[in-house]
Amino acid sequence: MQTAAFPQSPPTSDSRHWAAGMHLGALVLALLTSWMSGVAGALVAGVVYIARRDTDAFVAAHARDALNFHLSMCLYACAIFVAAIVLLGATVLTLGIGAVLTLPAGLLLAAAAIGLAGVWLISSIVAAVRAWDGAHYAHPLTIRFFS
Repeated sequence: MQTAAFPQSPPTSDSRHWAAGMHLGALVLALLTSWMSGVAGALVAGVVYIARRDTDAFVAAHARDALNFHLSMCLYACAIFVAAIVLLGATVLTLGIGAVLTLPAGLLLAAAAIGLAGVWLISSIVAAVRAWDGAHYAHPLTIRFFS
């Protein structure tokens, strides 16, 4: 797991509040809009990154990591959605006979979607707590789109 460039000096109270607020804001916006796939979180993280990247390295590092994480979650959710459409299509094309194979696959897909939502929720909360403590947090399952 890679870690992003993180400033060595201890962050100020204002920096910690910005970083934790960004993580919590992304979480709340995603929950309120039912965007469990990460779009809302990426929006919040992107806005904070653009606003604070030149003035605060601590906040910029957290926002960049959160942006990568939420975009990754969006990509994974889209892949699960496409796989669900393919399974539904296979069931319909076989006039329901294919359900013998697609039902177990659909259950695995549903478990993957629930697991992805759990990782997203827990990771967002842990990132907010770590930011509040002034520490860095590397989100799991993150594709580094921005470095």
